[in-house]
Amino acid sequence: MNTVGFTLHELACFLAVAELGSFQKAAVRLHRSHPSVFAAVASLERQLGLALLDRSGYRVAVSAAGQAFVEQARQLLDSAGQMEMQARQIAQGEEVKLAVVIGDLCPLPATLGLLRRFFAQCPGTRLDLHFEALSGPWERLHNGEADLIVHHLEQADLRFEARPWQRVRLVPVVAPGFLDFPLHAGITPEMMRPYVQCIIRDSARDSPPRDYFVVDGARRCTVADQFMKREVILQGMGWGHMPGYLVDEDLAQGRLLSLAGDHFRESELELVIARRRDTAHGPVASRLWEHLLAGLA
Repeated sequence: MNTVGFTLHELACFLAVAELGSFQKAAVRLHRSHPSVFAAVASLERQLGLALLDRSGYRVAVSAAGQAFVEQARQLLDSAGQMEMQARQIAQGEEVKLAVVIGDLCPLPATLGLLRRFFAQCPGTRLDLHFEALSGPWERLHNGEADLIVHHLEQADLRFEARPWQRVRLVPVVAPGFLDFPLHAGITPEMMRPYVQCIIRDSARDSPPRDYFVVDGARRCTVADQFMKREVILQGMGWGHMPGYLVDEDLAQGRLLSLAGDHFRESELELVIARRRDTAHGPVASRLWEHLLAGLA
C-alpha cells in the first residue's frame, strides 16, 4: 500500500499556481525558483496519482481533478498557519483564547467596535464572546469562565478588580395608549400594578435570580435582552425601564413616553470592566484591559 507523504510546501506551490495560472508568478509569490515550484507540483501529482494541472494551453489551468483539491489545500494551509501562529504565541506566553462577557446594559456598537479593533491586531488570539444578563456576567467571572467582563457594578466585591468604564441612564418608558389614564408626575407603583411589566431574565445558572425596578404583584413578561424588551414595549405589550441610549430617539419621536416622575425616577448605573484578582492575567488579556480603559476615556 502506497503512503501519500506530500508536504505543506508542495500544497502551497500547487495552490499558488492554481490561483495565479503561472509557475513563474507562483515562484515570485513564494520566493522560490521556477524549477523548484514546478518540481513540487509534479511531486504532489505523482504521489496523488492525479494530474492536478492542465499544461496543454498557453496558461496553466487547474484540471477537473485539481479543482476538487484547491479548497482542501487552502484549508490545510490555513490550519497549518494558525497552528504555527499559536505555537509562537504559546512559546511567548501569549493566550490563544480570551473569554469576554458583555452585560445586557452595555452599549454594543461602541463595545464591539473596541473589541474588533483590538482583536484585529491579535489574529492569533481567538475571542470567545458571550452576552449575559443581570447576575450572569459576574457568575461567569466568579466561576473562571471569563477573563474579563463589561457589566454594571452593584457593590464592591474584593474578589474582583473593577474599573469604572461609563454610566448608563435608565428610563421607565411606556408606549402611547398603553395606560388607561393620562401620564403625570404622581404615578405610583400601585397604579402600575394592573399593567404587564417587561423585565430582563437573569442568565445566571447557579446564582439566585435577581431583578430590578419590579412592581410587586404586577404581571410580568420576561425577555432575554434589551432589544427584545424595547420591541415588546414599543408593541404595547408591557412597560419597563430601558437604557437611554436605546430609547432616546423613540422618546424624541413620540414612539415611547417616559414615566419618570415622583415615584418612577430616571437613574444611572455604572458600567465597569472587571477581572478576578486571584488569577494571573496573560499579556494579551492585560493589553485588552488597558485598551478598553483607554477606549472610552
